[in-house]
Amino acid sequence: MRKRLLDWLRKVKVYLDVTRARGIARRYFVMNGFDGSMTMFGIVIGSWVARITEAGIIVAAGLGACLAMGASGFFGAFMAERAERKGHLRTLEAAPAPPDPVHYEASRFVSVYVALIDGISPTLTAIVSLAPFILTRIGLLSIGNAYVISLTLTLATLFSLGFYLGRIARENVWLYGAQMIAVGIITAIIIFLLESAI
Repeated sequence: MRKRLLDWLRKVKVYLDVTRARGIARRYFVMNGFDGSMTMFGIVIGSWVARITEAGIIVAAGLGACLAMGASGFFGAFMAERAERKGHLRTLEAAPAPPDPVHYEASRFVSVYVALIDGISPTLTAIVSLAPFILTRIGLLSIGNAYVISLTLTLATLFSLGFYLGRIARENVWLYGAQMIAVGIITAIIIFLLESAI
């Protein structure tokens, strides 16, 4: 079993090297993780301004958003990535020397791999923000604490994504994290003002 796992991991490494998909996967993870966090941030802020005290409403709205983002991310990325990979294979086939069969295997694998990251990342970050309201539903948190914890977790997630981007860029990780938090705070202020005006 361990040998099979190691063999599979070696294959994955080869596929990622051949397709140079690591950078693409990282971008999808951060962009869509950001989308998931900001979507839930909007739902939570909007619910707080509207004085919603029923956690089930927020959980239902959040899970619906999670499912929609996950499905949209997976299928959209899969179709786009598969088209890109097929186009690349056609270019290789037009060359005098036939392409190595590993390119075909890598192309199939990476299309699914990138799509999974695209679909899972917004769902994961959204669930982080939604978790306190799930705990409220089962009686472990008050709704007031759920709002505070959810917004804190969302800002922490945004900071973590910025921190990660800073590491990729090899620049000031704290500045990147602070910029992500600033985006969240500005968005919260805009939502608050819009909801208050309605």
